[in-house]
Amino acid sequence: MQFFESINLNQSAEKIDIDASRDYPIVSRGPKSVIFKISHEHCLKVYTNMDQLKLEADGLYAAQDFSFIPKLYRVGPNFMIREFYDAPTLKDYLKNCTYLPENIAINLLTIVKGMKKAKLMMGSDPLDHIFVTGNEELKLISPIKDNGNSPIPLSLLNDLKGILLQDSFLSHVKKLDPSLYNKWKVFLMENPVDYKRFTDNTEEKYENLTHNLIGQGRQGAVYRVDEEKCVKIYPKQSHFLKEREVLLSSQHLSFIPKVYETGPNYILMEYLQGPDLNTFLKKQSKLQEEVTINLLKMLESMMDSGFTKIDAPLRHIFITGQGFKLIDHVYSFSKKQKRPLELFRNLHERKFLDSFLEQVKALNPKLYAEWTNKPIPLTKEEAEEEVKMIRKKEKGQ
Repeated sequence: MQFFESINLNQSAEKIDIDASRDYPIVSRGPKSVIFKISHEHCLKVYTNMDQLKLEADGLYAAQDFSFIPKLYRVGPNFMIREFYDAPTLKDYLKNCTYLPENIAINLLTIVKGMKKAKLMMGSDPLDHIFVTGNEELKLISPIKDNGNSPIPLSLLNDLKGILLQDSFLSHVKKLDPSLYNKWKVFLMENPVDYKRFTDNTEEKYENLTHNLIGQGRQGAVYRVDEEKCVKIYPKQSHFLKEREVLLSSQHLSFIPKVYETGPNYILMEYLQGPDLNTFLKKQSKLQEEVTINLLKMLESMMDSGFTKIDAPLRHIFITGQGFKLIDHVYSFSKKQKRPLELFRNLHERKFLDSFLEQVKALNPKLYAEWTNKPIPLTKEEAEEEVKMIRKKEKGQ
């Protein structure tokens, strides 16, 4: 196994061409390291960055007494040999889950408490560095020294938020350890997003408030303010003005989020508790008529209320205790689109479009006829072409 000691440490690990991989398969490769499986129980990690090697080795050494930490067998000048897990990562294991299993939450809490006791913390992307072995036992492969910047496991909470399971995990923590939950809650409350300080010219990223970030895109960033509210900050004044007009004039519609306050470039609105419809439908084998009824009610309300862009992308619909709620309305009054093209495409990808249209035909035959009097575009390019034709036709009138 001396091949790893001759690797050129000045090049990126992603560019290393290693003949030894013929005998020892590569299981992971990144910019600073390559991991080989050298037996059923052992893996070898070769580093091109010695600082990274020291950081990870120190963390593993300090946590060897914990059952959720892999055994560290040897550390050399540019490598380490540690326990190997032929198991899925926690991120893959939780894929498509709408609720975090209690046993997983218990084991995650054990890791968090153990790391705190050892003055360690999870590194970046913890869900990719936690493996799920038999009986849902968790193994963390990347503990590092605690930098003392945060009393709560921010990286873990951020990762769980990214797959819509943060609230589910916190509900378990509240039940399992109310005192710890209250400490975390106090931290979150004492480090709110000061959205009134944002201006449309600010470049401040609020890196210390990443735990509040719900989502970010071209139209703005959304931060959770408390258990019931979130705020959307807009980088473009035009986007802010367009969405504010839609939201404020449509508060009487059941699918529009409640607005509490607006500022020069932000909107404070209700935080939507519940999964998005795209995530929900991934777990379904057939399209329930109740889903179609709710979608149809929403789309009909749009048409009756002066919306010019008629659409409801699955990822923008949240299933809440108060029914379906739709977000992202920047272009609802300014762009013209008579058919819900993205919704059609989303349902087609989920293999539910035919069922949806059959149910619409029974519920609203007239609307079904309008939607199907010409072929439905099933690709993004086809949908964009239809929208262009609508605009071209309107300009010619």
